[in-house]
Formats: sequence, C-alpha cells, structure tokens
Amino acid sequence: MPEATPTTGATASSILPTDPAVIQARLAKWRKHLQSPTELQLPTDYPRPIPLKVVEGLHEFVLPDPSGLAVLQLSLTSQQVGSDGDASPTSPFTVLLAAFVVLLHRYTAEEDIVVGSSSESSNPLVLRINVKPTDTFLDVLNTVREVEKEALENEIPFDILVSDLLGDLAAAAAAGTTTNQGPENGALAASNTNTTAQSGPNDAAGGNYERKAPSSLFRVRFFNQTDTDEQTLNKTITAATDLTVIIRQKSTESLRRLYPSIEIQITYNQVLFSSNRIVHIGQQLQKVLAAALSTSIATQAGQVVGEDHHIGNFDIVTEADRAVLPDPEANLNWSSYPGSITSIFVKNATSNPDKPFVTESVLRPDPVNSNKTKLVSRTFTYKQIYKAARIVSRYLQQCGIQREDVVVVYAYRGVDLVISILGVLMAGATYSVIDPAYPPARQNIYLSVAKPRGLVIIEQAGTLSEEVQKYADDELDVVCVLPALFIQDSGDIHGGILSSSNGQDVLQKAASEVEASINDPTGDLVEVGPDSVATLSFTSGSTGIPKGVRGRHYSLTHFYPWMGEQFNITEKSRFTMLSGIAHDPIQRDVFTPAFFGAELYIPTSEDIGIPGQLAQWMAQNSITITHLTPAMGQLLSANATANISNLRHAFFVGDLLTKRDCHRLQGLAPNCTIVNMYGTTETQRAVSYCPIPPRSEQPSFLESAKDVIPAGRGMKDVQLIVVNRHGHGGLCGVGEVGEIYVRSGGLAEGYLRLEEATKAKFVNNWFRKTDILTADPVDSSSIKFYLGPRDRMYRTGDLGRYRPDGDVECIGRIDDQVKIRGFRIELGEINNMLSQHPQIRANVTLVRRDKYEEKTLVAYIVPNEEEQQRVDDPGHKKLTDNIREYLKQKLPSYSVPSVFVPMKKLPLTPNGKIDKAALPFPDTPLFRSSSVQPSSTNAEGQDQQRPGYDKLSATERTLCEIWATVIELPPTLEIEPTANFFDMGGHSILATRMIFQVRKEMAVDAPLSLVFKQPTLRGMAAALDAMSSEISLGEGPGGFASADAKGVSTEDVIEEEEEFDYSGEAKALESELPTPASPYLAYPPVLADTNRPEGSKGPTFLLTGATGFLGVFILAGLLSRHPGATVYCLTRATSPEGAFDRVKKTAEAHLLWKDEWVQTNAVKAVVGDLGKPKLGLDDNTWDKLVQEVDAIVHNGALVHWVYPYKKLRGPNVLGTIEAIKLSAAGNTPKPLVFVSSTSALDTPYYVRMCENNQVGVPESDDLSGSEHGLRSGYGQSKWVAEKLLMEARKRGLPVTIVRPGYVVGDSRSGVTNTDDFIWRLVKGCMQLGQTPNMNNVVNLCPVDYVASVVVEVISQPKALDSMVYHVVNSEGYRFQEMFDSMKSYGYQVSGIDYIKWRDSLMDFTLSHTDSALYPLLHFVLDDLPTSTKSADLDDRNTRRILEPYGISCPSMSDLMGLYFAYLIKVGFIPSPTNPEKAEKQLPQLDIKVHGPITRSSQN
Repeated sequence: MPEATPTTGATASSILPTDPAVIQARLAKWRKHLQSPTELQLPTDYPRPIPLKVVEGLHEFVLPDPSGLAVLQLSLTSQQVGSDGDASPTSPFTVLLAAFVVLLHRYTAEEDIVVGSSSESSNPLVLRINVKPTDTFLDVLNTVREVEKEALENEIPFDILVSDLLGDLAAAAAAGTTTNQGPENGALAASNTNTTAQSGPNDAAGGNYERKAPSSLFRVRFFNQTDTDEQTLNKTITAATDLTVIIRQKSTESLRRLYPSIEIQITYNQVLFSSNRIVHIGQQLQKVLAAALSTSIATQAGQVVGEDHHIGNFDIVTEADRAVLPDPEANLNWSSYPGSITSIFVKNATSNPDKPFVTESVLRPDPVNSNKTKLVSRTFTYKQIYKAARIVSRYLQQCGIQREDVVVVYAYRGVDLVISILGVLMAGATYSVIDPAYPPARQNIYLSVAKPRGLVIIEQAGTLSEEVQKYADDELDVVCVLPALFIQDSGDIHGGILSSSNGQDVLQKAASEVEASINDPTGDLVEVGPDSVATLSFTSGSTGIPKGVRGRHYSLTHFYPWMGEQFNITEKSRFTMLSGIAHDPIQRDVFTPAFFGAELYIPTSEDIGIPGQLAQWMAQNSITITHLTPAMGQLLSANATANISNLRHAFFVGDLLTKRDCHRLQGLAPNCTIVNMYGTTETQRAVSYCPIPPRSEQPSFLESAKDVIPAGRGMKDVQLIVVNRHGHGGLCGVGEVGEIYVRSGGLAEGYLRLEEATKAKFVNNWFRKTDILTADPVDSSSIKFYLGPRDRMYRTGDLGRYRPDGDVECIGRIDDQVKIRGFRIELGEINNMLSQHPQIRANVTLVRRDKYEEKTLVAYIVPNEEEQQRVDDPGHKKLTDNIREYLKQKLPSYSVPSVFVPMKKLPLTPNGKIDKAALPFPDTPLFRSSSVQPSSTNAEGQDQQRPGYDKLSATERTLCEIWATVIELPPTLEIEPTANFFDMGGHSILATRMIFQVRKEMAVDAPLSLVFKQPTLRGMAAALDAMSSEISLGEGPGGFASADAKGVSTEDVIEEEEEFDYSGEAKALESELPTPASPYLAYPPVLADTNRPEGSKGPTFLLTGATGFLGVFILAGLLSRHPGATVYCLTRATSPEGAFDRVKKTAEAHLLWKDEWVQTNAVKAVVGDLGKPKLGLDDNTWDKLVQEVDAIVHNGALVHWVYPYKKLRGPNVLGTIEAIKLSAAGNTPKPLVFVSSTSALDTPYYVRMCENNQVGVPESDDLSGSEHGLRSGYGQSKWVAEKLLMEARKRGLPVTIVRPGYVVGDSRSGVTNTDDFIWRLVKGCMQLGQTPNMNNVVNLCPVDYVASVVVEVISQPKALDSMVYHVVNSEGYRFQEMFDSMKSYGYQVSGIDYIKWRDSLMDFTLSHTDSALYPLLHFVLDDLPTSTKSADLDDRNTRRILEPYGISCPSMSDLMGLYFAYLIKVGFIPSPTNPEKAEKQLPQLDIKVHGPITRSSQN
C-alpha cells in the first residue's frame, strides 16, 4: 500500500474526504495498489453459469467457547502500536479476518488475497493482503492489521473508487443507482448521494445485467456487523460476489461469562455452493483459530516458532471432514488375491470351452468383386484362445524364457494381441507392447529400457524395420523370437518361419505337444504370485527417456470381484477393445472379459476412424460395457446416428472427462452408466470411480455437475489421499488444494532399474503409526511369490481437492502450474474451459516464449468440422475472438491465452496422447479447410412402420415418435413435416410433457417456449438441431443430423421475447388511443357519494375477468362497497345466459354468491371477447355500456407464462386499448382501473434499485427500467398496456393502475386457486418430500385484500391524485417460512440445497407425470429463485387510500394453516402425515366446498 495521505481533524475512519484534490491523490495510490489483482477462484460444488444466477443461502453459527476464547486471547496478546506510541490490542474482528484469509489461501493456493471489508463509517474497503505458506499466523495478522490501517488512512467513498477502477458501468452495477422520470413527480433522485456516476435502465445495472457478469473488486466480503448497513452491503454486492461473512457480537448474557459470544453469518450463492461446504468452512475456521492460538502461546513462551506453526502446515481437518475423508491408517486387505489372471482364464476356458470369447471384425477382399472389401466377423471360443495361448506359452518356454523375463509384443489390434498377451503371461514372463507406428529410433529407445529376452511379432503388425532389427541383433540378448503370429479362422495358429527353423513354422513343435497334452488343464501355465511382475508399461521421463513401470499380477485381478458386484459385470457382458494397443489401458480391455468369462469384441480400424461408424458397430454387436478415453468417446459420438440402447456401462480413464462428453454419449446410449475413473501407469489400474447414472433413470444428474467430472473416490482397498504440499505432508481438509497420492496394495512394483526414482514416487505411508502386519488378517507367509503386505502410496503429481462428499476433483498438475508476470496460472484449467467451447473439437495450451523471450500463453485449437469448412472466416479470426470473449467470462483475464493457433488436427503420439513437442510455434502453423464432408443421414435402422418416414430427417423421426407418444397418436398416422403440434391434439400441458421428453431423450436443453415458436415438426426439429450444434459440434440431438437445421439458430428459438421491441410496440400503438370527446371534469357523483339513501340506485360498473379468481372477489367487493350497484361482467360464452351461469358458478365455488344479486339484478353478464374490437360486443351493447357505465374495472387478461407476446397481444394489449376507448366514449370520460401485474417490473434493474434504496420501486416510476429486458411475453404485454394507460392519462383520461403481486387465498374462508403456482409448489414439495432452501421474499397477498385495493381505487375520487397503486404484503414473508410452515403443521418434508432439490424434482416429475409441478416444470427448473425474485414495492399511495377505512394486509404467517386446511378440504393436498407431532394444529373449516378451484373450472 502506498504511503498514506495525511488526514486532519477526526480519525480517517470517521470522515470521508470531500476535497477533490485529496480524493484524486488517494485515487492515484489506490490505482497503484490494486493494479492487476489476482482473482480468487474459490472451489465450488456446481458449475458457474453464464450469466451467473444468484440463489441466496444463509448459514449462521455461534463460535464455540474454545474458539471464542482463542479470538479473545489472540486479540489481547497481539498488540498494535498507535501513532502516539501506545499499544492497543488487535480487534477480534481483525483476528477473525486474518483467520479467514488463511482459509482463502489454503483453498486457492493464492498468495495475493483481495477481500471486501467495512470501516466504522460503513464505507466499504478493499483489502489486498499478501500471504505466504511459510508465514506464521502472527505474520498474517500483522499484515492484515497494516493493510486495514493503510486502507483507512487512504479511505475514499467506495462508489468513487469503483467508478475509477472499473468504469462507470461497473460502478452503476455495484451501486445500483438509477435515473428515471415518473409520470407525475419528475426525476427520482438516486438514493446514493455519494455516487459520481449514475446508470440508466439499459446499462449494466439494468436490462443487460444478466448478459454480463458485473465487474467486481472482490469475490469475498468480510464485514463487521456494527460497521455495516444495508446500503454498504448493496454497494458491494454483484453477481460476482461469492461469499459474504458478517461478524457480530452477542451481548454477555450472564455475569458468569468472561467474554461475549461471537456470531458468524455466511451468506452464499446456492447456485455455486452446497450448504455442506459452508458448514465445512465454518468448522475449518475454528481449526485455524486453534492453530493460531497455539502459535501465539509458543511465541509468548519464548519458544522457537518452527515450520509446524507456518500457516501452510496448519491442520484444518475437522470432524466433519474426517467423516467423509479416507482414513490413511485403515487396513486395505493387503493380501486379498483371487489368483492370477492366467489361472482364472484357464478355469473359465475349461469350464465353458465352447463359449465365444473374442469376436473380431475384419475387412477382406470381396470374392465377387476384387475391387471391393467385405466385412466379416471371426469368432473364437474360450477353448480356441486357450489352446493358442498355450502354444505361445510352450514355445516361449522351449526357447528359454524364464519367469519375469520381458517379452515385447509388436502389436496390432486384433485377436492375435489377446493370444500374445495371455501366452506371455502363461509362460510366467512379463509382457510389454510396442506399437510399430512408433519411429524406429523411438522403438529402439523402448527396447533399450525393456531389454527384452523375447520378441513376439504379430503378422498384421508387419516386420521389424532394418534399424530395429539391427539394434535387437547387436544390443539385446534375445533368446526367443516369434516372427509372424496369426490365428486362422479355424483356430489354428502359425508363428512364421525363422532362418533357424528349417523352413518349418516356429510353432509347429509346440502345437503338436500341446495337442498331445490337451487333457492337462494347467499345462503350459507357469505358477506366479501377487508380486510376480506381469507387465512392463512405459511412462514419460524427465530426461526424455521413458521409464519402464513394472506391473504386478496382484492388480490384474484384485479389483474385479468388487467391480463385478458394484457394476453388475457378469459372464453375459460384452466388452470392446478400443484402447491404444501400446497404452496400458489395453490390459483392462483384455483382462476384464477374461476374468469374468465374458465376450470381447474387436472393431476394424475403419469402424474406429470413420465418424459415426463406431456407434453403429457397437449397436450391431449389442455391446454392454466399453472402456474409453475421452478422446475415443468423442470419436464414438461424432456424427453418430445409431442408438446404443444395450450399452450399460462406459468406463472412462486416461484424461479429464467433461460434462459435454457425457451428454454426447448419453444422447446415444440413454441406458448407460458412465463411470469416470482415475489412475496412472504406476497405479496399474484405474483406481477411483465416479458414476454418472443413466439419463433414462436420472435425466437431471448432469445439470448440476461441474464442467469436469470428478475423479471420485477410491475403489475397494484404494484411497485417494490429498496431501498438503507444505511441511510434513498432512491430510488436506475439504476444499483445500493438495497433491493426490494413491494408497493401495495394488501399486506397481516400481520403475525398471531406477531405484531412486522408485523411492521418490512410491513412498511408504507416513500416516501409519502401527505395524502393518498387525492389521493384515491373512497369513501371507503361505502365498508364493508374495513379499507380504506393503503400505505404500504413489505420488501422482496431480493437484486435487476433496469435495464435501469426500470425492476428489482433479484441478491440474503440479508441473502444469506456471507463473507469468507474477500470476499463478493453471494450464489444466484453461484446457478444461476451452474443451467446453461448442466450436472446439480438441485443444491444448502451452507456455511459449515470444520474440522478446517473454512467457506467453498459446492455445492450440482444432475447430469443429463446421468451422473448418467456413469460407467467410478463412483466418478464423471471428472464431478466436469468440473464444477469447468466452474465456473472459470463465477465467481471470491473465489466464486468457494471448495467442490462438487454429490447426486441422493436433499431432498425437501412437498412444493417442498429444505430442506437444510436435506442435508448431505460433508463426508457423498452416491451416487448410477440411476436406471431410459431413456424413449424410439415412433411415437405416430406423422404425419404418409409421408412414412418411422417408420424408423426415433423423431428428424429425425422433421428434415424431415423441409427439406420437405424448399426444397418443396411432402408429398408422402419418405425421407430415409441416404438421403442427397443437393441430395434432397438443395443448400447453402436453407441451410441457413433450419438451421434457425431448430433454430426456435427445439430451438437448430445449426451452418450453420452443413449442410455441416452432410448433411444426420441421421447424422444431431444425431448432433442436441448431441448439444441439452448440453442444454437439454440429450434430443433432443425441447425434442425429437434420437437413433443415440451417436457417434456425438457437437465438431465434430462445431469445425471441428478449429481442422483441415491445417498447417500440407501445409507442406505435399510441396512435390507436382515443382522445376524449369532452374533458374529464369530476368523478361520477353516484360513484363518489357515500351517503346515498338506502335503496337508491348505485353506480354501474363494467368488470372484465369476473370469472377469474381475483375478478370474482372484485365483483363481490364492488357490490358490498356500493349497495344498489350494478356490475356488467364481460364474459366469454355463447349466450348471455351461459355468461351469467359462468359468473354465478365461479362466485359459488368461491363461497361468494348471494341470491339477492339475482333479485336486485345487481349482476348482468354480457358476452364478449377481450381480443376483439369493442371487446367483442355488438354495437348496441357497446353503445348501451357507453351510456350506462359509470366506471370500468379492467381485470381480464390471458395469463400464460410461456406464450410469447404476439399470442397475448390481442386480449392483453388490444383489449386494454378497447377498454380505454370505452372510458373515453360518451359525454364524459369514465374512471378506469387497470389491474396489472408486477411482471411489468421483472428486470434486474428494479431488483438492484430496491437493494440500494431500501424503500422499493416508487409508484411514480415510469417503467423505463423495464423498457428492455422483460423475458416473458406476459410481462411484456402488461408493460405495453401500462404505458398506453400512462399515455391515456396524459391525454386527460381518468385511468389508474393497480399492481398486485402473488394473489393467494381468501383470508376469511381460505378459498384459493389450486392452479396457482404457489400451491402447486407446495403440493409438489409434499409429493417429493423435499423443499428447497430459498430465502427469497415473496409478495403474497390475500385475494380479498387485493380486491379491496381495486375497489377503493375505483371508488375514491382522490385515487386520481396518483397513477399507480402497488399491492404489497409488508411483512417480508419468505419462501423459507412457507416451507417451514409445512413442517410445523406435520408434513414430512426435509429442506435441501436448491440445486439438489431442482435435480430431484426433475427426476421425480418426469417419472410421475401427475406431479403438481409438471405443468410448471419449465418455470421451476429454469431458475425458480431468480424467476421468483422480484423488486420490493413502495405502496404509500395504496396505504393513503386504505388507511381511512382501516384496511390492511393480513399477516401471511397467520394464514398458512387456513390455506392448508382449505386445500385438504377440497382434496388438493393430503392431510399431514404426523398431525399428533405437529407444532401447530390446522383449523377446522365448517364450509361447503365445490371441489378444487382451477382456471379450467373457471373458464
């Protein structure tokens, strides 16, 4: 921090400077101090969405007495010297802040920590604190204290600081200020008087707020409650704020207590963090305080403070951590060994000799046409493979191969490779594989490491090159060569001819001997044990010479019994061989089916290489289990059309698995459980697992998964130990970055002839405090070739952290961490983010040096096929610009690569890994457009029963069957491409069901609005293809391609409402508004006169929407408020009698009907239609109403939360214009009240306004804050209608607007509308047994109160003093209170994190289509908390109208039981499951009900 600017008079924290010169001087210092800060990337539980949504979660706790005492002691023992030389204790708040900084350091490994804090003037501060793992806590405390002091001495108003550092728009987003004009009161002053820059409704704080995450100076805030008010909080919060910690002190409750209790409140974003993680944070904070106190005590005692007291070495593992983390001292069944893979294979072969083992697909010359090839399958039984392997084994032994001699196999993917591997192992030797695709010089390097005694060359692999042959002859001691191994279709094998074999096949003798001893089942099987070396695999070495990893027999079988139980692997399973032939995962392809007695299928190279063909091959062979790398998974899903419905498990290993990879595969294989696994060559096996359930069972699972799938947890007898990299290597706590060690009895023996390297990487378990032999129940002395139990750990070099559930997520490699310009950068994180971009097929990021020898981040990218074929962007500048902007939203700016190098493909090693050494320098790559054409779609394999399939694309066919299922169409009915969903019998409820079937079956996150915008089969399919191309690299949903995707973009589908210029529509419609024939002079006397004689005629009203829930209460309210009144009810019907009957039935259902209304002719129904001219009235009726009506209550509207504006325009907008025309017609204008909705205010602009001004949206607001950004067609229609009414007021018409929020039941009878979202939410939670943690305030108002507001506004002349009247429940009732009340009345529901609830709800609802929330599922799942979060409303106009009559809004807390009782009475919800244990008892209702009230029952 720069030297402080001197202050005069009061302390720096008490008065903020106003002198411009002082402010500018301090700003210059802040600019320097906050230059290029590190952006904290806290560990999250869920993916960070773009745009970021915020669902507030709250966790509060009181520090336990030991922790509170530690804070007090640290405060008292840490002295701060003031300017006068006096020493004073450090404040407890500063102690806690320092402890929290230590936690942030441990979570992120960052040494540059920026947090927001508060000063005594309630002005937010920015604290930039440098910490190192070698600091003591006292060092950190002193740093924090100094930073706080200097920040206070240079304090300036926070808004000015933000404006200067982040720009005006960012300042506006942070401050939430506004400038707008109300229709009556002129300018609305910004509530923050210190703000130097104001923002309008269209800037970052308004309509575009969701599009761009607002800038922020910090992600974490740490405030002292006494220094913090709502304005301070609102100034500093943005969508980029992850955590807010508030410290407050409870007053001492008793003189028996020595010190006060400290309360901590953590507010967090549930979209990012689980409540479980926040609990861990709170407990780990206590561990830091305990460790800090230990340091302080040691210092006070004069002890030398060693590295044990460094903050990097603090033990922060809590009891909650230990409950989910592995115990590094636990017994791992060291000596459990089911036998060697060869002995188990022999057992399976002799038990089921005729069972198929290997089926190989091969291409052979077509006997009919020699210019073509023909695909044939060769199947070999267990007996045939066993016999062939015996022959190889015998031959090797005859040549002198001894136990654990290395035999190198020159490989080719095929059945011969299986025979070679099993034959070498049966001989007791160690097998190693070399891919002949390696350059000869590289092959010689491998040979120099392996020093093999035998060579097995598969005939299909070719012959050794002269260079390799010469090296083998001159440098190796090879005693056995099998020159050309090949198995014939009959099962007979030959091995080729050597110069020493006298022209005979080298295997002839061995084959004859095996045939003679065929009845000896264990013949040619050399006995081995757990520690016998079975494999020699290669891994990269730091010197460029690969290291040979010696794999033990123990690991080849130890894990299979557990895997069989865990993943239901049986002898009926069908496996694939897809791994790289020289890559150690090939072992799992061969050994897994051999162990279980299952089948192995081998594709041709064409099946693997041609996009789309591999999926078809797997489907044709009914594959049930496959082992894949993410790269192979991408190849499998590319351009695939076949549905692999039989695939049950896909095990991934070898690289980071992304959510996009999983979506792609489950789009092809909906019944497939994807298992992400983690392992290295040194662990021999993939040793951890993280299962992803099938989409057919849990379609929502991936919704809350992060972009990179975790490594998971160790398999049986394996532990992933995340170790603190500092000090003595302690166990990491949840969330802490550390190095991953694998603890297992199945580790490789070590590196071949590299003892020091083996010692460095294979380490003894330092956590163990007891002799391992005492923990091993098996007597290992009887096991041959076994060295006994060894408790070892392999140091992987990978960085990871524990999640709150104990799973491990990988975050990169230690050697991938680089520093550029002082910033720590994780290359793995950049690669992960790049891999999520929809237009990138492959990528890798490296650090290169530019011409000035400066380190530069360079990203090598392979665009997808569509991008490669573009002719309008030959240099791919548009693409790289797009990628750069994408990364800016995902990564700190310093982690965005400076250079992007587009390439046709990335160079690969024969093992399938990226050959980084072969990547060109940025100035040398050549990029040519791909010549590969997209594969055409055909109907092969598709259901041909339904007529017209030949006219449809693959996506259309899939969609066609979904339509047919949902609408229940007969199979013989042809569905044309131009068929309309609604014309075929669909409706809004079926539309919801159909869209979620699309999401489930086609793996596309389609919005419900799609069906209304693209209702035809072809249009909808094209839109789905357009959306799918964003996640599937040009493929259609689930891999289906459509010929009609062009021309329809995702933006066309999703953003129509947002892009629609409804504000321009309002301006255009102003010309339709009438000018009154005569000016408005006074309120109708009959309406204003409250002292009319009893029995005299009252006013006449026109009421629209009388058959609606609110409308019928307005009807009753008007007749009660005005005795003798007449109300014309505009109603849709075929006759006046039918219209009247509808009104009567609605009133009866709501317990409001009075027979006297008929006797006095108080209610008159007229047939009309809001969407038609003159409200659908004939001329005579219109003229009659013009003459008779005194006032109009326009309450009717078409309410639909998914329909676009154009479908609502008629009834909601044009109908309002007609109502205004009726108001203007006649001798004098008639008062008109328009019942609107707060949906006209549903933009982030108003939410931000209210967070800042603490009063709410004023009733004088002119709606300019939502002239853009309303996303629902309903909200847009209400906005346009209101703006037209405001214009009508300017023209002299007596119109007013009432804006209610959520309208719920009658506060007297409990009668409510069961179709309401609130009650469907309640019922849906009861059905699920779970409620979401949601702290949003919800403006629930009883219907009778809302109706009273409408009635009083139309009844009082002074109501025209204002334009708008808000209907508000001022108690601040929250969703959480509603959910808690369910428990209070005896319902068995449990509160869970919102994200988990959302996923559970989706799974439950899709499998239970009778769920109460099914019709509103789109609304709930798309983002319930954000969509239900609304602006606070100022209702002073309404209170002014109601106060003389003593009308106020009842408390919702007192009414919830009444509503539940009514809903039970009508059969909408069940009775409480445990009423006798309930905290509250439901009231008994003595009413006669007519069944549940729904919109359909009213219309």
